[in-house]
Amino acid sequence: MGETPEPSQMRISDADRQRVAEVLREAAGDGRLDFDELDERLEATWSAKTYGDLVPLTLDLPTHPHHVVPRPASAPVPRPVPGGLAAPTYSTSFAVMSGVARRGAWTVGPTHTALALMGGVDIDLREAVFTSHETVITASTVWGGIDIIVNAHTHVIVEGVGIMGAFDKARDKVPPEITPDSPIVRVRGIALMGAVTVLRKGPPKPPRRFLHGGHR
Repeated sequence: MGETPEPSQMRISDADRQRVAEVLREAAGDGRLDFDELDERLEATWSAKTYGDLVPLTLDLPTHPHHVVPRPASAPVPRPVPGGLAAPTYSTSFAVMSGVARRGAWTVGPTHTALALMGGVDIDLREAVFTSHETVITASTVWGGIDIIVNAHTHVIVEGVGIMGAFDKARDKVPPEITPDSPIVRVRGIALMGAVTVLRKGPPKPPRRFLHGGHR
């Protein structure tokens, strides 16, 4: 048997091309692409042979482009959190053949961009401090995985597209407790031969060293 080709070199279908074309047309309708750029990208879409050909055509576009994607931050910016502690702010989570995790107390702005290329990204929002009532997470993966974890109080909306992959919300581990002041997390993006999964879980467990009176 021959060697399995790299994910980026695997052949795509007409259905894959059609999904990408829909993303491009929506971006043009929102003013993100002019007509020349749209024609150029559509031509490249319909002539694409592999997943690697499709990635550059949509990498700079949210799937449902209603918010501007911010530039990656060069470093986290400390912000105050309850208790007087300092928590970093991350506007991006990038993993290329590696893993990235955002956990614990950290500050989330109105937008966050996550990319997993043959890698994994974990975004745990259960202890995060939101600076906006609605947060838009643009999550895209190619042959990788992105897990986004929210608590019972968070209202989450999943709007992404899966192409030979999955972009969905898993079954809740705890019942939702949504109120008018609940933060809204809207998850958009594309999963090419990978998975973006949103999970609702209970509070994170404390580290083992703090259990049973500080003994393991």
